[in-house]
Amino acid sequence: MATGIKDKVAIIGMGCTRFGERWDVGAEELMIEAFEECLADAGLEKKDIEAAWFGSCMDEVNVGKSALPLSITLRLPMIPVTRVENYCATGTEAFRGACYAVASGAYDICFALGVEKLKDTGYGGLPNAGSSAGSLVWQWYPNLTAPGSFAQLASAYAAKYRVADQDLKRAMAHVSSKSHANGVLNPKAHLRKTVTEDQVMASPIIAHPLSLFDCCGVSDGAACAIVTTTAMAKKLGVKDFITVKALQLALSSGEEMAYNDWDGDHFLTTSKCSTKAYQEAGINNPREEISMMEVHDCFSITELVTYEDLHISERGKAINDIMDGFFDLDGKLPCQPDGGLKCFGHPIGASGIRMLYEMYLQLHGRAGDRQIESPRNGLTHNLGGFPFQNICSVAIIGKYEN
Repeated sequence: MATGIKDKVAIIGMGCTRFGERWDVGAEELMIEAFEECLADAGLEKKDIEAAWFGSCMDEVNVGKSALPLSITLRLPMIPVTRVENYCATGTEAFRGACYAVASGAYDICFALGVEKLKDTGYGGLPNAGSSAGSLVWQWYPNLTAPGSFAQLASAYAAKYRVADQDLKRAMAHVSSKSHANGVLNPKAHLRKTVTEDQVMASPIIAHPLSLFDCCGVSDGAACAIVTTTAMAKKLGVKDFITVKALQLALSSGEEMAYNDWDGDHFLTTSKCSTKAYQEAGINNPREEISMMEVHDCFSITELVTYEDLHISERGKAINDIMDGFFDLDGKLPCQPDGGLKCFGHPIGASGIRMLYEMYLQLHGRAGDRQIESPRNGLTHNLGGFPFQNICSVAIIGKYEN
């Protein structure tokens, strides 16, 4: 009977670029920047790595459709490299491939790297859908936008739980403000300025009730992780290493938009995916047992709803936890301690591994001014797709306990 990969996979090295408008470099230089930090952190040489997984989402910019750009850029010694794409879960999907490879016994040491160079589009938004499937989406829904879709989520949530407009806006403003405060403490974040709740609420409306500071930006970046088995980590002499407690993925069946039972106020995939992740990790009370989180805050309302989908806050009660400071850096369960997508932007292929990088630093006590006291388990969450029929990934990592 399948038991999952809890404590079978150790993360022994990680690296992450500075995120931002990296006009000075291409995707290749970003890959090198992340990989060099990761390799040095692991104390390994390139020849020690046996296989790699490469995450990149947008074919329209940066690296194209194959895995060759990673192999050639890093001059990997002709090892297997697999390129993966799974919307906003792309980085975590690459990590999942590397983890499952070592857990299966196929390899001893693998790495995953995610990169995206979105600013090379030459304008503020994401690339136009260039694939045949993407082109059809835009023909079917010519007025579809990400802010518009998530604004509908906010409206549905407010309607279901009878939340007043100003109360919802104030809670979303707190979500954004606390993440920007955390981003100030992070030298690798793209946006590093404090934003008050009043400034968020006074900023221009993008799609009601979402204002400018409720939306994450577009940036360039890369992140990387080296994984092995716990047995090999011990053999290599790695001390106090971090292990994967759970790694789950859930894809929509399409039922959300096919039936009337779902009312658009939350994401079914996150609810189901997190439940499986807790089961794999042996977590019975996530509100008490999770020490910190990085969730997919593409919009403030997404983070708010995710608190409930992750079974941290009760349905309809996340606003209370937010305003009580439960998810602040000095709260009971800090969320976005590195600043989140709000401050890093969302270079799609890199985001999932970037989130893991922050959890990894925190667990090792290396997060500087934003360090959380004695964390035990860290959770990361990605959500992406079109728009409610989506893909969700949840990873939980923590300190290895014999």
